[in-house]
Amino acid sequence: MASQVIKCKAAVAWEARKPLSIEEIEVAPPKAHEVRIKIIATAVCHTDAYTLSGADPEGSFPVILGHEGAGIVESVGEGVTKLKAGDTVIPLYIPQCGECKFCLNPKTNLCQKIRVTQGKGLMPDGTSRFTCKGKTILHYMGTSTFSEYTVVADISVAKIDPLAPLDKVCLLGCGISTGYGAVVNTAKVEPGSTCAVFGLGGVGLAVIMGCKVAGASRIIGVDINKDKFTRAKEFGASECINPQDFSKPIQEVLVEMTDGGVDYSFECIGNVKVMRAALEACHKGWGVSVVVGVAASGEEVATRPFQLVTGRTWKGTAFGGCSAREEKRHQNMFVGASIVAQWLRICLLMQGTRVRALVWEDPICRGATGPVSHN
Repeated sequence: MASQVIKCKAAVAWEARKPLSIEEIEVAPPKAHEVRIKIIATAVCHTDAYTLSGADPEGSFPVILGHEGAGIVESVGEGVTKLKAGDTVIPLYIPQCGECKFCLNPKTNLCQKIRVTQGKGLMPDGTSRFTCKGKTILHYMGTSTFSEYTVVADISVAKIDPLAPLDKVCLLGCGISTGYGAVVNTAKVEPGSTCAVFGLGGVGLAVIMGCKVAGASRIIGVDINKDKFTRAKEFGASECINPQDFSKPIQEVLVEMTDGGVDYSFECIGNVKVMRAALEACHKGWGVSVVVGVAASGEEVATRPFQLVTGRTWKGTAFGGCSAREEKRHQNMFVGASIVAQWLRICLLMQGTRVRALVWEDPICRGATGPVSHN
């Protein structure tokens, strides 16, 4: 089947602001330096919903969304040497070519080798491998995991342990790696630090997990949904607070709680006002705030320059700074992915606590959970 077109099911977004439609599509064979993957499990990330909403400036339609999946290599194209059929893998929305100036600079993980075509929803050669009803369907973030089969560039694949539970480690494709990596790679939290985590969804929980592993002595969770507090504490939060319980700005509350501010703060929501609060909750002289959440198109952050002049640092992170093809994945990330996945099954139908939804695409597993409607 390696040289043949595969017909399979996929959730197609025909246009913005419309429900996904389960369709039979055709998936072409992989070309040179490409890999065709059978997706076993995928998670639903807020970024997928953001693009579907029509607010994403790079959003193009029709498209197959999804960027947080795991599966098995079905076939490889010419020139692929590090992967073979049968390998267990995670598709990556940030590739690692190892050759561009970004890959050669240890300060970043933002490989630009295929950025232009990926941003257009195309494979590196400028074409798509998906068709449906005679129409070309675009790729999404170089991964398109809302399909039973997908084709990705070989530099956008991380080979993992074949014994890894794919319905759990698919979360490493975005949420867990992003949150955990923001702590250990971007902020480099030190033992004994005080940290504040704004937003206790899947990414926020991964941040808490990272802070705990890094040895933080105090981890404060911040969210307007108190139902998330118990789970946040199980992940390692020392305490949790709700901004709505206070009459003053939450940054002032945190400064008072921590004798001047936290050493590290993490914004895991994508709200520019919260980004400002997270920065201003940091301690004068050395506090570091990391923007993890992605704000809507056109949004701008603001603060008084004096906040920065007096020693606070504002940083951002993408995929937690992970260069995933070479990343030696920490055991705690696998454990965390497993715990988050178990929690998700409980939260799927609870309004306000849905932090990730898991979809099994293997026919044996399909039906376990299905947040995408069949039309």
